[in-house]
Amino acid sequence: MNITIYDVAREANVSMATVSRVVNGNPNVKPTTRKKVLATIERLGYRPNAVARGLASKKTTTVGAIIPDISNIFFSELARGIEDIATMYKYNIILSSSDQNKDKELQLINTMLEKQVDGILFMGGSIDEDHIQQFKTSSVPVVLAATYDPADQIPSVNIDYELAAYEATKHLIDKGHKHPALVASNLDFGVNTLKYNGYVRALKEASIEINEEFIYRGVYAYQTGLDAVEYFANLDEKPTAIFVTYDELALGVIHGAQDRGLDVPNDLEVFGFDNTRLATMVRPTLTTVVQPTYDIGAVAMRLLTKYMNKEEVEDNNVVLPHRLELRNSTLEK
Repeated sequence: MNITIYDVAREANVSMATVSRVVNGNPNVKPTTRKKVLATIERLGYRPNAVARGLASKKTTTVGAIIPDISNIFFSELARGIEDIATMYKYNIILSSSDQNKDKELQLINTMLEKQVDGILFMGGSIDEDHIQQFKTSSVPVVLAATYDPADQIPSVNIDYELAAYEATKHLIDKGHKHPALVASNLDFGVNTLKYNGYVRALKEASIEINEEFIYRGVYAYQTGLDAVEYFANLDEKPTAIFVTYDELALGVIHGAQDRGLDVPNDLEVFGFDNTRLATMVRPTLTTVVQPTYDIGAVAMRLLTKYMNKEEVEDNNVVLPHRLELRNSTLEK
């Protein structure tokens, strides 16, 4: 049987309003009465109904976080940053995976709003007009994390993906590679488009004509890296260096090359993106773009708390710094 606030009030011989004041930490309760009510709550095992409290206060102290895939190491690190700051500010997280399916993303946004969350953190790589319309009509604030808004209308936390990809590709070109190849997922999708633009910019700046044969498009999966190596192996002219838009794909490239008897980095240099834990687990260790994944989640959650608490916000769109981490999958002298 569920113990209610009515049961506590009856057993303690006080009003339900008094019990409510005790539960919510209101100081306007006599110490002796507070002690009696708390003892009754403990004896009966009463647990306040968070939903009911939320309806009364118009706050539920919950935040909805929508991510593409919780099993992906990148998003799990992002979620950890969100969770730590949420705990610091006493918010609970409702976490849902969208599988990067637009219909599911829009459905989850509605579901979060129906659950009376105080705010929403959205991670999907990209948003379009349908997302923006839903966010604009939302009754609670929304912040994007590691997600690109082409219209720059929704508050967000990212890095400069285009610049980071440009610097990684330029690094390979400056080392003498005539035409670094690209392995990517969903090039028409959000941050991946920005990475592609950075790759192309570096080639054009070096007066290298874009060779579509040196661009392999796949999905966000380790298998894409393996498949890419198989594809490049069948070309007449083979790349000597590959820029990969995610670390997980880069591991597939390294292992695919090794399976074919190639030496990384002597026969093929590989440059990743993200600097997840995978980068130091693989051998050779992976040269990669350091994206401060944990910090993106943490800063996004802090930005959301400012909106939820109506604090002053100086910058709606935060761009965090990135850097190149040179390890053993490239030849560094």
